[in-house]
Amino acid sequence: MKHSSVRQITLAAMVAALYAVLSYFGNLFGLTYGPIQCRFSEALCVLPFLFPAAVPGLFIGCLVTNLMSTVGPLDIVLGSLATLLAGYLTAKMPSRWLAPLPPVICNGVIVGAMLAWYETGFGPGFWGLFAFHGATVALGELLACYILGSLLLTALPKVPYFQAMMPKIRLAPKGN
Repeated sequence: MKHSSVRQITLAAMVAALYAVLSYFGNLFGLTYGPIQCRFSEALCVLPFLFPAAVPGLFIGCLVTNLMSTVGPLDIVLGSLATLLAGYLTAKMPSRWLAPLPPVICNGVIVGAMLAWYETGFGPGFWGLFAFHGATVALGELLACYILGSLLLTALPKVPYFQAMMPKIRLAPKGN
């Protein structure tokens, strides 16, 4: 096995473990599940911008976290797929300022719709609940990804250990 493959697998495993631990920690404060949520772990969703190998780790970490979800199998599948899609799209973003956007949109739309469907099905009130849940989930994502995630996007490129795993075009200029 190549040295870089071992690093990528190790990075994905560390991201998965950190995502799950941060989510469970946030659950102590009631922030991880439900219509109004701000998962600290979602700050990690910006990592694929720097480290594309983080995508599977985010998916697995979210999957493990969602095993405890109050919504059950629906969240295990849809919530985890929303994070997988967000991670993939984040890796494709052209700038660090756009990198936090896919998690905000993907989770706002997919998790917002899932929560609305969980409460009402597609009956009366679905669209109102979808708007509410979509907005609250997107707001939590916005806080986690644009505030905490932006700190990661600024700090990690300056750490020599992580620079070896980043595509050269993603490294921050020396003056930043």
